Amino acid sequence: MIQPIFSPITKIEMPVWKTLRNIDIVDCREPLEPVSLSSHLRMYPAYFNLRIAHALPECFVRASLLDKLNRAAKMLPNGISLVILDGWRPFSVQEYLFETLVNLMKKAQPQYTDEQYLEHARTLVSPPSDNPLNPSPHLTGGAVDVTLCDSNGRFLNMGTAFDEAHDNSWTSTLERLVEQGSSHLTQSRNNRRILHHVMSEVGFSNLPSEWWHFDYGNQLWAYNTGASQAIYGAVTVGGIEQLWKHQLNSKDSFEI
Repeated sequence: MIQPIFSPITKIEMPVWKTLRNIDIVDCREPLEPVSLSSHLRMYPAYFNLRIAHALPECFVRASLLDKLNRAAKMLPNGISLVILDGWRPFSVQEYLFETLVNLMKKAQPQYTDEQYLEHARTLVSPPSDNPLNPSPHLTGGAVDVTLCDSNGRFLNMGTAFDEAHDNSWTSTLERLVEQGSSHLTQSRNNRRILHHVMSEVGFSNLPSEWWHFDYGNQLWAYNTGASQAIYGAVTVGGIEQLWKHQLNSKDSFEI
């Protein structure tokens, strides 16, 4: 009998974006929490380490996501850890990633239309949007990019690298390739199964074009799970200026 943690990953289709955009958001106002304070998780802020402008040296997620990530990490086999690569993402970073990808696609494949570039690019990076009705998933604090590592901190082989623009980055692709005889991908397929299983078990949904991308509470999650509404909208990491502004404008502010 196949153990559940190694059960095959079922192929699902990409969202119908027009339908997803119409999902209502009723934000529950959960705060963003820093991942680095968890003793159960590893953190490697990928974009900060790639020196992308305005990327943060910390990964932030909504409070319920942090609880779910901790639960998922505890379900992993001995010697394997959950690594958080990215969570809440500043709009400027989202904009940079999307525009960079589209510009590279236009140079490599100039024969396509703008609509084709958009549809293909969004399988890897969502279009930047801070629209309250349809924000980019990572701007909500309800999207997280994750992978696995061993006890020595070495990333496990997942078949492709994080953010690799390749058909093999689709979550279920290795299931088909191994079945067709690519036995050298068996361990990578199993690693994906482990990651997908623990994340799904605690309530995350997966973006089918990215084995590393999981959602909870945002519109992508609501679409994939059939929830009636999303509970996370666009949010920001509060700074000291924002805190003081709020305090000075409140009835309980101190007098100078």
